[in-house]
Amino acid sequence: MSYETDNIARIQGYVPGEQPSGSGVIKLNTNENPYPASPLVAETLAKIQIEELRRYPSATAREFCHLAAEIHGINPENLVPTNGGDELLRLALTTFVGESDTVAITTPSYSLYPVLANLRGCSLHEVPLQKDLTYPENLIETLCNLSAKICILVNPHAPTGALLPVSFIDSLARKFKGVLIIDEAYADFVDPDLSYDSIPLIRKHKNLLFLRTLSKGYSLAGLRFGYGIGDHELIAPMLFKTRDSYNTDYVSQKLASAALKSKNYAMTTWKKIRGSRIVLAESLSQLGLKNWPSQSNFILAQIPQEPGAKNVYHKLKADNILVRHFDVESLSDKIRITIGSEGENKQLISSLKKIIAP
Repeated sequence: MSYETDNIARIQGYVPGEQPSGSGVIKLNTNENPYPASPLVAETLAKIQIEELRRYPSATAREFCHLAAEIHGINPENLVPTNGGDELLRLALTTFVGESDTVAITTPSYSLYPVLANLRGCSLHEVPLQKDLTYPENLIETLCNLSAKICILVNPHAPTGALLPVSFIDSLARKFKGVLIIDEAYADFVDPDLSYDSIPLIRKHKNLLFLRTLSKGYSLAGLRFGYGIGDHELIAPMLFKTRDSYNTDYVSQKLASAALKSKNYAMTTWKKIRGSRIVLAESLSQLGLKNWPSQSNFILAQIPQEPGAKNVYHKLKADNILVRHFDVESLSDKIRITIGSEGENKQLISSLKKIIAP
């Protein structure tokens, strides 16, 4: 006998990437940073005393929010701290969407979005990308005609790594009547030459909510710390009404703050990953594997029908290399590869050579 509600019984939950328990596995499947967090994070962790855990943490992660506000050139009132970026998404749907409302997304995209919409019990409208996985030319018009309460776009896109320009976000926010969520989980890896800086748009648009996380760029995926950025009137109901009273703990607040204080260190890892991204893309092309230009810390590669993407995934796994294969129509002939360390990327290419051209 099941006690779950009918709504929960009908949905399929989010399926995360594999997390191996053993050592010796090259893990290129969940878009983690291949480099450790900053020495200041390690130093801060070592200094935490058990006595400090006796009291509740700052309910609003005060120190962290002041540091993040300084980095982004905004006010602390424009920030809501969350237990990972995923909590921000859940908060937004809880706050801004009713059961009779619609959430709009593009597809393929982050597979958690439909799960959260289904949990909320609202309608979900998926706008398919074109066959080459580029955005439709009329995307803004399509999204604005849906009468959706929320639209969620991941930028850079997952799983292609494509980047929508700030001008696109500006135009969509101006025309869209609901809350526009831009999931910038991978924004730290965008090439600086592109001058991508979307955050100032919150001064123009009260309906814009940006998602940021320390999981990728700051090498803290195991910490679960993210935050939302938006106009203070948009942030306030999430911060003071729908958010759990102490949703980020003392330890995570201290380490997240240390990470922001040592942003220059994190930037060195972003630079390494961008360089490795170029080399890996060229190596995949030399193997005859089409791959999408990426501004993220992963690359999407198309696998020929022979040997087939699913087969390649399993053969790499047999070589102790994990990549991601999505068993959905638009992605079934592709694998997504996280940018690893230089050595990990070389081992991946060596294994692929044996599989693709034995």
